[in-house]
Amino acid sequence: MSHSSPSHSAAANRTRRGAPSAAVASRHLHHSRTDYTLVHGGRQVHIGPVAFWAVIGALMIMAIWAITTGGYFAFHDDVITRLIGRQAAIQSAYEDRIADLRAQVDRITSRQLLDQEQYERKLATLLLRQAVLQQRTDALGSDLNITGAIRPAANKRPTQLSAEPELKLSPISDTVIPTAPPDRESRLAPYGLHASSNRAAKGNDLDGPLGRVSAALDRIDHRQMVLLSDLEKRLDAKAHRMRGVLSELSVDPLRAPGAGLGGPFVPANPPRSGANAFDREFYRVDVARAEVNQYAHTLRFVPVRKPVAGDIDMSSPFGMRLDPFLGRPAIHTGVDLRGEIGEPVHATATGRVSIAGRDGGYGNMVEINHGNGLATRYGHLSRILVRVGQTVRVGEVIGLIGSTGRSTGPHLHYETRINGEAVDPQKFLRAGVRLGNALQG
Repeated sequence: MSHSSPSHSAAANRTRRGAPSAAVASRHLHHSRTDYTLVHGGRQVHIGPVAFWAVIGALMIMAIWAITTGGYFAFHDDVITRLIGRQAAIQSAYEDRIADLRAQVDRITSRQLLDQEQYERKLATLLLRQAVLQQRTDALGSDLNITGAIRPAANKRPTQLSAEPELKLSPISDTVIPTAPPDRESRLAPYGLHASSNRAAKGNDLDGPLGRVSAALDRIDHRQMVLLSDLEKRLDAKAHRMRGVLSELSVDPLRAPGAGLGGPFVPANPPRSGANAFDREFYRVDVARAEVNQYAHTLRFVPVRKPVAGDIDMSSPFGMRLDPFLGRPAIHTGVDLRGEIGEPVHATATGRVSIAGRDGGYGNMVEINHGNGLATRYGHLSRILVRVGQTVRVGEVIGLIGSTGRSTGPHLHYETRINGEAVDPQKFLRAGVRLGNALQG
């Protein structure tokens, strides 16, 4: 293609007619417009500038499309392979991360189960200790006022033993999510499983309340031992006083009415050497209690209590005195206790009524046989409230004070006899004063 003026166009055409395979382009200025002439095989084609550049643009687009298509077909397999490999790598990374999170949750769950087992073992131990302490308290009965046992609330686990921490874990989906996975702390945070502080917090949750409960049970155990030791001392002191009084009064506890009626002998063996301190102490308390019970049973049949209420006002003691009627020396076989007519007279010990009626100088008189050779007499009664053969309990009202028989005024003539012989009642009454609270119950 070439450019030429209009005056030389004919000459140029004549010159290039002999070359049919060469392409010649001429530009002509015609009415102020530039044209493009394409010559091929003797033919001339005139093309305007717009069409010319449109053809050129189309050729360039076709060339670019051809190059792109060729590159696509040439590198198609490599591109697909790389994309697939990249996607597989991303998927593998997510699966590895999910597997790691699952492993972490499994480890946390395993630790949780172990902590729960430890908690249950500790709780079972504490409940067993509580049951043992409660059994001890029941065994001691009302002698010990021991309180403070740990009981679980109804329909609740023992808190203050701390409820078992609950692990709420939602399942992890196997689907690969094309987003970045959260970090471990934020992943476990919604479930209260912070990796850094979870173990320590869990240990505190378990050990703190259980430790406090264990300490409370230790205090109850110690309190029981202290009270049990104190009970042994009190029982020993009580038994010592009773034993001394019975010995002074020449009363054999084993011969009291109803004091053991027989049966097979089963020895009470003391605890073995390996027994705990509580069992050994409880055995000693049990022996002391049995001794006190035996003495107390015996004392029910020993006239050591007062026959009248209130303070004793004695008008005439036991022994030698001047007879109030004759003024001559005489033996007074009892003691005279002042009182008003109609005041109640109480049995000083349990026994069976052997006399209930008028008897010479005694006037209206009641005699009670207490067994073991002991008997008491109550004279000058205004009224008798019992009958012969009747069993009366200690403290029961048997009559009313009067002035019947050989009497100078209202009073109670009270006697104690051992094997039929009168002895000084004050000996028994003083023994009752020494016994004090030991006679109660």
